Amino acid sequence: MRVLQLGPYPPPHGGVQTNLVAIRSFLRQHGIPCTVINITRHRRSDADEVYYPKGPFQLLQLLAHLNYDVIHLHIGGMLSSRLLSLALACTAPRAKSVMTFHSGGFPSTPEGQALRPTSYAGFVLRRFDGIIGVNDEIIGFLHRMGVRPGRARLISPYSFLTDDSSAALPAALSDFFAAHNPVLLSVGLLEPEYDLPLQIGALPDIRKSFPQAGLLLIGSGSLEEMLRTKIQSSPCGEHILLAGDVEHAPTVGAIRRATVMLRTTLYDGDALSVREALQLGTPVIATDNGMRPAGVRLTPKSDSQALLAAVDEQLQQPAQRKTSSSVGENNLQAVLDFYRELLEGKLD
Repeated sequence: MRVLQLGPYPPPHGGVQTNLVAIRSFLRQHGIPCTVINITRHRRSDADEVYYPKGPFQLLQLLAHLNYDVIHLHIGGMLSSRLLSLALACTAPRAKSVMTFHSGGFPSTPEGQALRPTSYAGFVLRRFDGIIGVNDEIIGFLHRMGVRPGRARLISPYSFLTDDSSAALPAALSDFFAAHNPVLLSVGLLEPEYDLPLQIGALPDIRKSFPQAGLLLIGSGSLEEMLRTKIQSSPCGEHILLAGDVEHAPTVGAIRRATVMLRTTLYDGDALSVREALQLGTPVIATDNGMRPAGVRLTPKSDSQALLAAVDEQLQQPAQRKTSSSVGENNLQAVLDFYRELLEGKLD
């Protein structure tokens, strides 16, 4: 078996990127070759069977000339016409085609609710040999689009956590942890849907009860300059570190060392960073989006008082860490089993 994955390849390190890398690492550890085509604007030099095409023509050339038995497309966000056209190109009969739809909240959006089986999206989705949904809502959406039940598989996204959590932190992060306790951590893109100003605005009140508290924000995105300005104007600005994009290994290390992970969102799916934190035993406080895994402390959307109450209650408790590292590998094994079922013709 040879696998080709298409999707966002880090950097930056978001949830979809991390899941793609986790699948690749898992496959290669099992002796299965796995090539990657990056489909974002973030480009580097081709290396280690990771390709960065400069446009649609180069991407189609790679699809035509690379050797693979399974092609696996990763999609997050909205089902745009551009992504659907790419998805259609991935369903050529030369290989078994798989898609993971990572956008957990999409079925509830007006765009998702407006789609019908007769739509272009429905036609494209039904052409895949198999589709992975990251939660029950997506599986229900796929069934509504006419995807046969045997071809839709529920597999939650997981990182392939190894000893990365013991990796050395960059100096800036290490110094920040040394100077602050507790450390509140956010891992995600610096985009409007992650409601990061809510966290920045909450820190002054948090420090009234916990004067050594600090807020660490890992990620990159379009709001970076705006957030830097907001941090500079905060009375606690020196206790907020906007770290930018950080490699996955030290990010996992930061998650392990953090006192609490925060996931405040206006719109969110099944966040991989939340599941990584739970695997590592780090408490998570997150906006209730109707699909958080068990063990997450939930707060209403954009509710600063509820966030402050949840943080205060969590920090008043003695640290109780319960790790669950085996679940991630089980979910990655489920992806490999899905590939094998497709190649062996076991699905209807």
